[in-house]
Amino acid sequence: MNQKWTIPAIAVGVLAISALLLGLSYNGLVGSRENVNNALSNLQSQYQRRADLIPNLVNTVKGAADFEQSTLTQVTEARARATSIKIDAADATPEQIQQYQQAQGEISTALGRLLAVTENYPTLRATEAFRDLQSQLEGTENRITVARNDFNSVARGYNTKVQTFPTNVVAGLFGFDKRPYFEADPDTGRAPTVDFGTN
Repeated sequence: MNQKWTIPAIAVGVLAISALLLGLSYNGLVGSRENVNNALSNLQSQYQRRADLIPNLVNTVKGAADFEQSTLTQVTEARARATSIKIDAADATPEQIQQYQQAQGEISTALGRLLAVTENYPTLRATEAFRDLQSQLEGTENRITVARNDFNSVARGYNTKVQTFPTNVVAGLFGFDKRPYFEADPDTGRAPTVDFGTN
């Protein structure tokens, strides 16, 4: 008689332990996914901070009457393209991340050209407003780098869970998919070409 009750008791115990492990795996995945979403939001916030500084920088630079208008236009257009792209943290695809990253890279390139060209304008560089904005942009670029690294770090942790047994079983059952990473721009290793028109 004891043997009859032992087998169902063992089965119930195994089911209870399995349900507990399933719940723990699911909750762990949810927590990790939310960490990824939060990290992406923090990164987008830093990109937005940079975008918010650009109009002030452009207006300050416009004060130099003979400043190259095409350079200012490139910065303004790059900002407009980048701020028009929105990423939903919950459903970000590798293609969306790449498109967003490319638009942000265009801003970086345009700002780099702008700051390089300002070297020809000592009176502009001497103004307090310009120096302050340049300093804020440099700080923001550093924050963007940290936020990108933070995002990639939590995305790696989440992606590891999604692919590791037994959590991968739960991930497959409940639709937890891998998250894309922010990658270095392929042109990062190349220095920008600055032409001041002097030969």
